[in-house]
Amino acid sequence: FFFSLQRKSVVAVSFIAAFLCLIIVRLTNEVTFPLILNCFGQTSVKWMPLSSGQRQPLRTHYGYINVKTQEPLQLDCDLCAIVSNSGQMAGQKVGSEIDKSSCIWRMNNAPTKGYEDDVGKRTTIRVVSHTSVPLLLKNPEYFFKETNNTVYVIWGPFRNMRKDGNGIVYNMLKKTVDSYPAAKIYVTTEKRMSYCDAVFKMETGKDRVQSGSYLSTGWFTLILAMDACYGIHVYGMINDTYCKSEGFRKVPYHYYEPGRDECEEYFLHENAPYGGHRFITEKNVFAKWAKKHAIIFTHPNWTVS
Repeated sequence: FFFSLQRKSVVAVSFIAAFLCLIIVRLTNEVTFPLILNCFGQTSVKWMPLSSGQRQPLRTHYGYINVKTQEPLQLDCDLCAIVSNSGQMAGQKVGSEIDKSSCIWRMNNAPTKGYEDDVGKRTTIRVVSHTSVPLLLKNPEYFFKETNNTVYVIWGPFRNMRKDGNGIVYNMLKKTVDSYPAAKIYVTTEKRMSYCDAVFKMETGKDRVQSGSYLSTGWFTLILAMDACYGIHVYGMINDTYCKSEGFRKVPYHYYEPGRDECEEYFLHENAPYGGHRFITEKNVFAKWAKKHAIIFTHPNWTVS
């Protein structure tokens, strides 16, 4: 009788734990599919395409607000291709493979015209730093008219994104929407920016501001993608040890412009006392995330153990 009662207690506790986990998932609304599985003790998940019958309604991402409508971003993707701006993409000839993905993510002003064979031609979401907005505005007809199906997510500090007329970047975006009413431009909320800082501190033990660093566009891209995508394939991003590996491929920092060497740029930023991106530190964190989420890195391939 005692053992029977004990078994019933274990079953009851397990049921309650599972029920509470589902309630938490329902309330948070933006949790990823792999994280749901983690609630039940599954630490990794292999991405499988979802049929139309399995699709969930568009997920609402309250940390990203439309400049024109002031509505939150609604986005839900099956397999996402995140295309790095790295020179690693040059000569890879994976454009057609990338274009088969349900959602294709690009960063800042990385072009597709002239590079279709390597990086593809479709763009679903473009995550852009506040510092790169002027680069988009150099060619607004292309970015906001020809590619008006693209969703733009702009991240930046409050001083540049404030809506009271004093946010220099937000003002640029408002004018852009006035000129191109069909443009789908979203800005990251102050609360979401703080959340991204908090994730950095949680993962690294370092306060971003006190350490004198800035988060990269790749950081903001992957955080949103983990909320919006059921599977993620990252192309052309090097890992944290690549630049110290034997026989590594020496390439430009960007595939679309000559000049700065990628590894030199990484070391320069990583060791800058103030104002640098911690690219190498971030890649170490990305490798951790790949163990818990359906994320793979190729061109070059990452080994995530």
